[in-house]
Amino acid sequence: MNEKLFGTDGIRGIANRYPMTAEVALQVGRAVAFYYRGKSLRVDKKSIILIGKDTRRSSYMIEQALAAGVTSMGASALLVGPMSTPGVAFLTQSMRADAGIMVSASHNTYEYNGIKIFGYDGFKLPDDVETEIEKLIVSQDMVESLPTGAALGRAKRIDDAQGRYVVHAKQAFPSDLDLRGMRIVLDCANGAAYKIAPIIFEELGAEVIVLGAEPNGVNINKDCGALHPKNMLEALIKYRADIGIALDGDADRLILADDKGEVVDGDQVMAILAIDLKEQGLLEKNTLVTTPMSNMGLEICLKDHQIAMVRTPVGDRFVVDRMRKEGFNLGGEQSGHIIYLDNSNTGDGVVAALRVLAVMKRKKRALSELRNVMKTFPQVLRNITVKNKKPLESVDAIQKSIKAVHDKLGTRGRLLVRYSGTEPLCRVMIEGEDEILISNLADTLCEVISKNLES
Repeated sequence: MNEKLFGTDGIRGIANRYPMTAEVALQVGRAVAFYYRGKSLRVDKKSIILIGKDTRRSSYMIEQALAAGVTSMGASALLVGPMSTPGVAFLTQSMRADAGIMVSASHNTYEYNGIKIFGYDGFKLPDDVETEIEKLIVSQDMVESLPTGAALGRAKRIDDAQGRYVVHAKQAFPSDLDLRGMRIVLDCANGAAYKIAPIIFEELGAEVIVLGAEPNGVNINKDCGALHPKNMLEALIKYRADIGIALDGDADRLILADDKGEVVDGDQVMAILAIDLKEQGLLEKNTLVTTPMSNMGLEICLKDHQIAMVRTPVGDRFVVDRMRKEGFNLGGEQSGHIIYLDNSNTGDGVVAALRVLAVMKRKKRALSELRNVMKTFPQVLRNITVKNKKPLESVDAIQKSIKAVHDKLGTRGRLLVRYSGTEPLCRVMIEGEDEILISNLADTLCEVISKNLES
């Protein structure tokens, strides 16, 4: 274990291959319990670690290994079973656990899995804490601290965890409104929210057509959910629904569809919510926090409504960090991570959908009308599989190609080139007024990147 374990969103990889092995997971459980043991607010200083998971077959293995690690360090493990990432964040804080661990690889296919860690406050760990835990994982410092006998910890299943989160999530929807008369198509991606999400919308009065709620361990995100909204769109047209909601595997993000069967992405959701919150005087500092991936159309839309936009590096953890540091309450990503800190500590697809539904009900307007507040600039997104993540600035051919794109776009477009933090990919985003032009520019740039990063 000489390489860095934590990426931009926890630890992630092919399940049962390093670093996503049972052995590493056991060490992670030990390290988290060890780190928080001396920092616990409890009199006995023993830590309590909450563990949730998505529906991948490998999540059983990782969950049990984490629990073994936690209990081997004398701490208690609270197992909440299948639960969304925002659900784990909420329950960690609500149940006064010292930390929470989510077993999920989010939008990745079932072969992958991951480990995300939350602090006692329900927020993802800061970099310095991750670094300390990583040092513990790879060192032998914990061996001498392993307890024996009655000092070992216990694992306990929390049977009502899903109900607790359902009650919490519904609080994001105004108590003076309900969803009676609304027909919703809901795609749960055969993922972590397959039980809880339908209950939430049904209890608020909606008629819910549920898709992607039959997980079998290998079908999470497969041709369904936020990454593959085709089934949702077809069902929306078939059942003449008012809105389509597609979650990803751990339900921390969403993609919507309006009543005409058109996709509504994270940028459009943020525009709708930011404007509505500003009109109610509830948008802190009249500012939205997002990333360089957000469309130029969002920036123009917000400016027209006297709302400032702050961009952070790509990744919802960076968005949340900026929001907390500067007192903003709304932020997110084009991909559908929507963070509303008045309700959630991380991206929450269900809460975001409830907030949009509240705007629709209060204003008595269809989503197809609300989305028109923002005009989207053409945008091309490409992923290039790479074998070697060389620093992009060190490859002259790539830098020359990037400069050529910038020169061609001028002030009427944007280019972003970056490595994925979770996959062996280089991501290219080009935005501009001419879709044919930016598509051709992307083809040329991607060819240069592929050629120079293939070994």
